[in-house]
Amino acid sequence: MAEEYSVDPAQLLEAATDFAYHPGALSDASAQDFLNRFPLPAIINALQTKADYPGLESALVDCLEKLFKTRYGASLIPHYMPFVIVGLGAESQKVRRLACQTVSCLLENIDEALVIQLIHEYGVYQLLLNCLISGDAEVAAASTDAIRKLASHSKGIDIIFPESGNEATNLLNFATNCAPLGRVRVLALIVKLFSISTSVASRVYSSNLLSLLETEISNSDDTLVTSSSLELLYELADVEHSTEFLSRTKFLQILTSIISDASAESILRSRAMMITGRLMARENAFVFIDESGCRNLISAINGRFNLLENQNADECECALEALGQIGLCYEKPVLGCSFIIVGNCHWC
Repeated sequence: MAEEYSVDPAQLLEAATDFAYHPGALSDASAQDFLNRFPLPAIINALQTKADYPGLESALVDCLEKLFKTRYGASLIPHYMPFVIVGLGAESQKVRRLACQTVSCLLENIDEALVIQLIHEYGVYQLLLNCLISGDAEVAAASTDAIRKLASHSKGIDIIFPESGNEATNLLNFATNCAPLGRVRVLALIVKLFSISTSVASRVYSSNLLSLLETEISNSDDTLVTSSSLELLYELADVEHSTEFLSRTKFLQILTSIISDASAESILRSRAMMITGRLMARENAFVFIDESGCRNLISAINGRFNLLENQNADECECALEALGQIGLCYEKPVLGCSFIIVGNCHWC
């Protein structure tokens, strides 16, 4: 079989390089013409057997990436799923990234019923999760993108959050058993999933996945972990429907605790203030956050501001900006409380 698809690697390298780096988007006709000269089985065979030929692997990966982004190229993916599966488990990080991107192209261009059938049949989701935690940064990003696209399909979300549950792919168990880097990547994936829509966010919330982020942020033994987790919460707070779900969790209490903790790193308090500003500046914030929670958060920020005076300009600026975000969003008293940002920033 290998002989049938044998090609001159030097010739293939030149052609693949020209194709991959052709400026602009490629047409279906260009993709079809290239594959008439170099059939896809020949390219795959060369990628698997001649990866050590100088420059060939890189050129073929770039070439296939561009090919599969055309509608014609994407239409061929269902016929070469075994190649995709091998690629998702390949030692080469470039090939793994290509395989993840190929799954994304599949999800973007092929009929949903067929895509979901293939994802189920070949166990693609499990392999994408493996890429997420064990690949390099580019592989993890490509895997995250593919899973996000899967979750955007009405039937795809059921693979990620099956009603019956699947211990092997349950994100809560998966993250708990990961090394720290893998856990951060899973948390970043959860943030991406949460941002897709209110319905997907509801599945994230119902699966108790936000508790993973609560745990990491509350990890007072590791400032780096807490800082990384706060960055993810900052991103989460930027999602339109975030306040609705975050108000049901312990995040508001955790933020209040961090802001009030004089022994915490200044950078952590500053980020907690900025997150609070984002959450409470939304028009619907006071629909979901109770009066007690509002008062506690604003009091914590105002308390830090009054204590700081001129001691820490950066933290002082964050406190002022957070209070400003909250106050400027409301022209009339809310919950019997008006926000005043004057003088030394008292609120009443």
